[in-house]
Amino acid sequence: MFLSSDDPRDIPNYERAFSQRPEVYEAWLGLNGTIKAGMDPRRYELVSIAVARVLRSSYCSLAHASRALAGELATVDELTDSTGLPPADQAVVAFAQRIARDASAIGEADVDALRAHGLGDQEIFDVVAAATARCFFAKTLDAVGAQADATFAAMEPTALRDALTVGRPIAEADAPSRLR
Repeated sequence: MFLSSDDPRDIPNYERAFSQRPEVYEAWLGLNGTIKAGMDPRRYELVSIAVARVLRSSYCSLAHASRALAGELATVDELTDSTGLPPADQAVVAFAQRIARDASAIGEADVDALRAHGLGDQEIFDVVAAATARCFFAKTLDAVGAQADATFAAMEPTALRDALTVGRPIAEADAPSRLR
């Protein structure tokens, strides 16, 4: 079994979400790890947060913002207002958001806009792969009712936590999980 702890209270809700099909979770880890390995870590987190916010995934928004802050990949201001990002990052975020809203609407002009910011075709594909993989994971968590772990309730600053709680609320510390 893939669950990270023998104590059920220590198992993150995202792992519980896949408890019925651990082989799907293992495949996700492989795919996601491969995508991340080819990307700049900051870009990966910005794409993940941008897509999660469009999809109203509190869990993914909070988790990736926490990682970005912990890794000093982005500032609180950059995570709450993409207009403060450098122009290339703004373009990547906007592209990822378009993918999450309607991937079928992506056209050559969208790709050319990223090329104009210096991204090569492999980097553009990496953004696409990260965005669409995030769609899978976020929608899976939301569809099975997974809430962001209670530990996210302590996220500081609280204004950031509140801005990133865009869908399901954060789980309460003593609330039993609906997932088994």
